[in-house]
Amino acid sequence: PGTYHHCMMVGSLNEAAAEAVGANAILARVGGYYHDIGKLRNAQYFAENQLCDNPHNKLKPNLSALILKAHVKDGLDIAKRYKLPQEVVDFIATHHGTSRIEFFYQKAKELEQPDIPEVREEDYRYPGPKPQSRETGIAMISDMVEAAARALPEKTPARLRMLVQKLINHKFADGQFDECALTLRDLNEIAKALLVILNAVYHQRPEYPEQRRERDTGRLRDESKRTPPGATRKPDESCN
Repeated sequence: PGTYHHCMMVGSLNEAAAEAVGANAILARVGGYYHDIGKLRNAQYFAENQLCDNPHNKLKPNLSALILKAHVKDGLDIAKRYKLPQEVVDFIATHHGTSRIEFFYQKAKELEQPDIPEVREEDYRYPGPKPQSRETGIAMISDMVEAAARALPEKTPARLRMLVQKLINHKFADGQFDECALTLRDLNEIAKALLVILNAVYHQRPEYPEQRRERDTGRLRDESKRTPPGATRKPDESCN
């Protein structure tokens, strides 16, 4: 269910971004729906599908990286089995390009010791290829932005804007857009389009009266537990 929701979101983000730069919006949307189908074979190893237990906690970083990289190959196998058109298959093959699996690479570097082989960066990079079209380049951006925004603790417009710009700049500096003809102007317009949707999805909603009463009731209950009967609360004590 987590991967399904992620793909639906990526499809919507792709479409909006493609429209903003004059790319093929329908292809971008459909490509977003299918880009992560390879996760079906090991769904429990991907964060959006984990309820509490994370199986990566029991694995070495290099094994975790292998499992993550495999979802691209698995996706291509599934696409071939169901005869998906090449235009859609391209989204599966390129949505990570040759990006580094940063979390497990850094974890491996932290565990690195003098008496074991040096951590090789290439072991923690996806095999590629890099995106070859504007639509697949957009999918790479939407994929990382959707996942990172979901994990962002405070989803304010300012924080979302900083996050999107940081992620796009990182991929650009890493050369992931070198082969897909996205210009700097395109990247700027894509960021604006994505932020419109992200701010709509994560905007702060009004607190309903019932929610406010429940919150205040819980606060008073906690207050009574902390303050003994008949005791007077000091003026500088606050109720959290």
